[in-house]
Amino acid sequence: MYALLFADNGLSWGQISALFAIWSAVAVIAEVPTGALADRFSRRGSLVTAGVLQAAGYALWISLPGFPAFAAGFVLWGVSGALISGALEALLYDGLAAAGAEQDFARVLGRVTAAGLIGQLPAAGAATVLFTLGGYPLAAWVSVGCCLAAAALATRLPEAPRERAANEDEEPSLLASLRDGMAVVRTRPGVRLALVAVAIVAGIDAIDEYVPLLVRGWGIPTNLNPLATLVIPLMGAAGAALGGIATTLARPRNLGLLLAAAALMLGAAGLVHHPAALVLVALYFGLYHLVLVVVNARLQERIEASSRATVASVAGLGTEIPVFGIYAAWALGGVLLVAVLVMLTAASLPRLLRQRTAA
Repeated sequence: MYALLFADNGLSWGQISALFAIWSAVAVIAEVPTGALADRFSRRGSLVTAGVLQAAGYALWISLPGFPAFAAGFVLWGVSGALISGALEALLYDGLAAAGAEQDFARVLGRVTAAGLIGQLPAAGAATVLFTLGGYPLAAWVSVGCCLAAAALATRLPEAPRERAANEDEEPSLLASLRDGMAVVRTRPGVRLALVAVAIVAGIDAIDEYVPLLVRGWGIPTNLNPLATLVIPLMGAAGAALGGIATTLARPRNLGLLLAAAALMLGAAGLVHHPAALVLVALYFGLYHLVLVVVNARLQERIEASSRATVASVAGLGTEIPVFGIYAAWALGGVLLVAVLVMLTAASLPRLLRQRTAA
């Protein structure tokens, strides 16, 4: 409900887009260093710290509502997101590899993504009740508690031991972790192309930030907004689960076609401009998450364990470039212009995900 919180505190669409841009700019600065930190120290520790920082950002928003506090909260959330980006996939992949099951990464990642999206269902119901009982303050403070609970749960995640440096008596330095990860990106074309694919596909997920404002513009009131949009995470979860199952069958050309179909649905929703168009938006998110899971799996297949979080964080850094494009497109042309950008992304996928012979 945070986009609605901003709007109800007098912020314009341009100011809201500026806040999102601040969020992305912080991620650009923090993305790769936090990935190197996760490789050097602890990926589990990165996830724990991320939950605490996100909670602090929410607390700031509701304590001092206004553009400065909203911006400061996004700085905290930006660092939090950077800590998660790369570390989560690396923790998952290396845990599976330690059990000799790395071939199951896409399937498990699909389930993890689907579970996260399905988690929005009770959250939406809770948001409706909490907003009705106590407005934004109650919803925000419960959100702070949820973030802290997630951080506590993250302390229980198993972390597989990783290979030591070439010199068995020394652990790699933070600078060495960063340098090694960047070297993988620079010298291996197969990794580089898959990284670009992940970056541009993940970047268009920024559309999700505007959905509450979009549907309110279609006549759905604030208190019903979370429930009305439940169909979106449901379809996203279904798409993510299918992505995990279909990853061995999905060819680059087919992924491009699926994302192109999603772009058409998003554009059609903008033309309909009616609450019924939520079905089209939900179908868009279902196809989008299917493609995103497969593209992430293609990247992880090409990275060595010692640099996994750093390289994945480079992808996260690249994600922020199309994110800025989404923010600008929405401010200038709304959902129709954003749909055009998604179509262009679909056209680029077959080349970026070509076979790994160059690697």
